Amino acid sequence: MLIFHNPVHDKHRGRHEMFRGKLVPCHETPARLEYVLDALRQRGIGELRAPSAPDMDLIKRVHTPRYVDFLESAWREWIALDPANAELDVLPSIWPVRGFRHDVEPTNFAARVGLFSFDSGCPLTSGTWEAATAGAACAIEAARAVSSGAGPRTAMALTRPPGHHAGADFFGGYCFLNNAALAAQALRDAGAARVAILDVDYHHGNGTQSIFYERGDVLTVSVHGDPTTEYPFFLGYADERGQGAGQGGNLNLPLPAGTDFATWTQALEQGLAAVRAFKADAVVVALGVDTYEGDPISKFKLKSADYLHVGRLLGELRLPAVFTMEGGYAVADVGINVANVLEGYGG
Repeated sequence: MLIFHNPVHDKHRGRHEMFRGKLVPCHETPARLEYVLDALRQRGIGELRAPSAPDMDLIKRVHTPRYVDFLESAWREWIALDPANAELDVLPSIWPVRGFRHDVEPTNFAARVGLFSFDSGCPLTSGTWEAATAGAACAIEAARAVSSGAGPRTAMALTRPPGHHAGADFFGGYCFLNNAALAAQALRDAGAARVAILDVDYHHGNGTQSIFYERGDVLTVSVHGDPTTEYPFFLGYADERGQGAGQGGNLNLPLPAGTDFATWTQALEQGLAAVRAFKADAVVVALGVDTYEGDPISKFKLKSADYLHVGRLLGELRLPAVFTMEGGYAVADVGINVANVLEGYGG
């Protein structure tokens, strides 16, 4: 297995996020990735590689150009407003909700931040752009590696910030560029006629769903916490099946808080059956391990040993596969759990 590691991920280092009326330390930290790297090295899983420059043309096909341009310039604009802002992260404070216009991009910076975001818990920092684009490069190169015919059939984009909450033109949920979507598009560009994205993070991959909701060439499947009670709340329901050319191309498998491994596995097997029925040529696994019983912000009951079985089940697809690193906030155990998935898979 090739593992494309983001060498500048730690340049994205959020100070705080807004939670229930107060600023709290970010759960999404650089230490998450370091624990995974340590675990993979200790077990001898995978061959680590650094990515080359990101393919901005591909990024601007998955994400809208005006959104990408905003991300690239946001920190400079923030500092230009007031040099003292260097000691603060960017958090949105106003949003265009129902009935408001989205087609006109304001010149006011705070308004533009709100236009391109959906929550106040996703700080944009001095290093966000560099870290996010390097992560996108990891995902794209992982997809191209498994598509080459000369290399391994499995690769991983080991990066942060994560990606599955980022839509074509919005950030949130700690995510700025959607690595799973970029990998899927790279697989399509490399010749895979049909690609499946299987998201096993605790939280619904709302950004991924929205990007492909009207497309028939990419199946999106997500096993996640019930959005009536769990973030991101406003997508992830079982009746969301796709639209237009994408009708039938989206499968959500929401589960209640407290779900144990046996019940979770039944949902995963439904998702795997959908991937097989779709006759996918390749699969992207959006790998979140915040389904773990010790995760501080999630409510499923998987144990570390369970992730070995998760990996084995995923491996039974026998497809060219790209893993993208998503959530998991029990920091000291994230590495164990990710390594268990890859070991079970055959990494």
